[in-house]
Amino acid sequence: MSDHLPEQVRQFERGLLADPGLVERILSGGDPAKVNADKPKREPLRVTDVHSFLTMDIPPREMMLEPWLPCQGLAMIYGKRGTGKTYLALAIGYAVASGGGILGWRTPKARKVLYLDGEMLAAPLQERIAGIVRGSDREPEPGMLNIITPDLQKGSMPDLATFGGQAALSEVIPEETKLIIVDSLSSLVRGEGRENDAESWLPVAEWALAQRVAGRSVLFLHHAGKGGAQRGTSKREDLLDSVLALRPPAEYQPHKRARFELHIEKSRGLCAEFVPLEAELVGTEGGGVTWAARPVEETLTQRIVKLAEDGMGKREIAEELRVNRSTVYRTLARKGAAKD
Repeated sequence: MSDHLPEQVRQFERGLLADPGLVERILSGGDPAKVNADKPKREPLRVTDVHSFLTMDIPPREMMLEPWLPCQGLAMIYGKRGTGKTYLALAIGYAVASGGGILGWRTPKARKVLYLDGEMLAAPLQERIAGIVRGSDREPEPGMLNIITPDLQKGSMPDLATFGGQAALSEVIPEETKLIIVDSLSSLVRGEGRENDAESWLPVAEWALAQRVAGRSVLFLHHAGKGGAQRGTSKREDLLDSVLALRPPAEYQPHKRARFELHIEKSRGLCAEFVPLEAELVGTEGGGVTWAARPVEETLTQRIVKLAEDGMGKREIAEELRVNRSTVYRTLARKGAAKD
């Protein structure tokens, strides 16, 4: 028998090439229903003549959160652990649901939000949202901000890398939801593929595109790797309208309240100029929290001038603030504080 094994293997390989569904039918016992049970049904593709397309009455694209999150938009915010991604995302969800604003960004009108939390315990999540409510001058109407969080489930959270997980979520998305916030990719996109494997992202990309077709925006939260870039395959960024990076500022202390520099790394059709910001979570009267922000360039200038006034040399300032020495020289020259 062993002499015939190589030929049998070759025959099986030829069979796979000729019929890619062979393995699935073998594993399912030949039952077509089992083979296709986990696959979504696809509508036939539509072909449109360019003249017909140009005469279609297509409404202009609106913004959900100006200037970087459009309606039917796909976006990502990423940063290192502890920088404040969840606090920021909760505040964004609250602002969109209440028709308010955050960090100078404006929501033209209130839209229904679904916050899909895959990481936090219910108690600290409740505490964070309560702080945002106390620090805000607006409140969403009932049903406008909805939450799915692990502690309130009888089973595990859905895995958006699988058709089963996607179907489980689709069954409970409230009607008229316009924004889904996925916090975070590492907890809600588990699957069987490696994180840096581009192919493992394809099912999630298809799900995100399906949400866009359904009239929804999706905001993904993701972790940064050791080098500071978003962790895993860069293929995720291909279909996204916007990618925002949270970077720890100079003199950052993780044990304090959330504080970060916010930079945009990708923008597709921004409606206005995006100014990099340094944002900090601050307390308000009554135990609430809100965000204070100012342009990164402004805060950097203040730090450089302060260190120079304290007697620190230009080389030391550049090393302390992790900037080029030329930036230090130009800043001090502009402020008239340059010293030999």
